[in-house]
Amino acid sequence: MAIPRTFFQTILFSLSALSAAAGAADGVTIGYQTGIDPAKVAQADGAYEKATGSRINWRKFDSGADLIAAVASGDVAIGNIGSSPLAAAASRGLPIEAFLVADEIGAAEALVARKGSGIAKPQDLIGKKVAVPFVSTTHYSLLAALRHWGVDPAKVKILNLRPGEIAAAWQRGDIDAAYVWDPALGKIKPGGAVLASSAEVAKWGAPTYDIWVVRKDFAAAHPEFVSRFAQVSLDAIAGYQANPQAFIANASNIAKISRLTGAAAPDVVAGLKGNRFLGRDEQAALLQSPFVAAVGKTAAFLKAQGKVESLQPDYGRYVTNRFVKTAR
Repeated sequence: MAIPRTFFQTILFSLSALSAAAGAADGVTIGYQTGIDPAKVAQADGAYEKATGSRINWRKFDSGADLIAAVASGDVAIGNIGSSPLAAAASRGLPIEAFLVADEIGAAEALVARKGSGIAKPQDLIGKKVAVPFVSTTHYSLLAALRHWGVDPAKVKILNLRPGEIAAAWQRGDIDAAYVWDPALGKIKPGGAVLASSAEVAKWGAPTYDIWVVRKDFAAAHPEFVSRFAQVSLDAIAGYQANPQAFIANASNIAKISRLTGAAAPDVVAGLKGNRFLGRDEQAALLQSPFVAAVGKTAAFLKAQGKVESLQPDYGRYVTNRFVKTAR
């Protein structure tokens, strides 16, 4: 769901009274979503706990908006969100930093039209019910796709539903189309046809990413924890990049990712193949001006769509590559 500005104002006023979440030695709450990436294996194996020497309370979230609300309240120190929720949160002044890229989203997110809905081409979306989690990467991609196709979003009945709600509404026949990710994507695909994926939308000039953000107060108090967290993720990505076929062929890897995400094994394989994973050097380069520019462009688009009220003069304050550089 979209988060009201008044909510963020209330949280921001209270931040001065909060400590840097929980001390790393006492346990850290980390929020994650169901995106499919190699680091889920490291998560399942307890590699983050071993590397940081800390107890980690992993909390699963259904949407970036819900996770951002938890980060804003101080309940979560580090969270996994999409680039669109990051742009919205930064525009509202939430003191966070994007410090690691989980993946560049490709075919793992897609717009699917339900069979029997009468949607055979993009223009058929007019007047139809299209579900998407608001202020998510899929919401941004949906709006970008509609713009590319010349379809007025105001003429489409865009509904705000979480992934689990989308799967249920699809089964009931309450919606005509949906733009979502796994496991919901895998549940609706058999009953529909893909109109576009985020890989195509990226080629149309609107790339999206899954990223990790950290509260600035936590990062300042526990930089070693964040660097080691980044290193575990980078090691997992490097292991996948070294031999993607062997990684995918390892049934244990697929089972671990499936257990954490709720996605079926075939959808896990499709998700790994459908996203692009970035190594250390590429991340260090991206998490500078290119990603800052992408966040600013996303924020400007969201403002034009009425999803955020104002823009930041500089989004560089919300992006850093220092933890990728100091990862060890």
